[in-house]
Amino acid sequence: MENKEIFGRLAEIPLSLGAVRAAVIPVTEVETDASFRTLCASNACGNYGRNWMCPPDAGDIQELMAELRTYSYVLVYQTVTELEDSYDFEGMMDAGVAHNKLMIALRERLKAEGLPRVLHLGAGGCRMCEVCAKRTGEPCRKPDLAVASLETYGINVSKLAVAAGMKYINGQDTVTYFGAVLFDL
Repeated sequence: MENKEIFGRLAEIPLSLGAVRAAVIPVTEVETDASFRTLCASNACGNYGRNWMCPPDAGDIQELMAELRTYSYVLVYQTVTELEDSYDFEGMMDAGVAHNKLMIALRERLKAEGLPRVLHLGAGGCRMCEVCAKRTGEPCRKPDLAVASLETYGINVSKLAVAAGMKYINGQDTVTYFGAVLFDL
């Protein structure tokens, strides 16, 4: 089976689970920038130092960017959710939960594909536990399931969207979340 067929089959999986768009691109098309660590340190999301899969605990930015370069391909997918208005914080959070559920289902479905090596990256901090063990001073409860964000690895998500043929912003009163699965064949 040629790669194009495999990529098409892999891209269909997140679409069947509710993603709006999905595409496979070479990892060489993924732009990274260490300055995203500075954005994380501003703690706009509230997870900096409070989530094992977020900075500074997720690892050195240079090492993480180098790690993603060891993969060959990336399956990029996005969910787009309509909001009541641009201040619909609850709708944004609900959309994030739905995106995370899709990511968990995708992880399970991809196991059947027999890919030799995968790395799942999500939107925002890891949401595998209702309250991250970091906040209670414990080690990670689910290290095999924990998921770092695209930004934790220094990925420029707006440029990733373009590389994958997607829009970063999908209209007024919507929220768009991205996920990615780095893999080898």
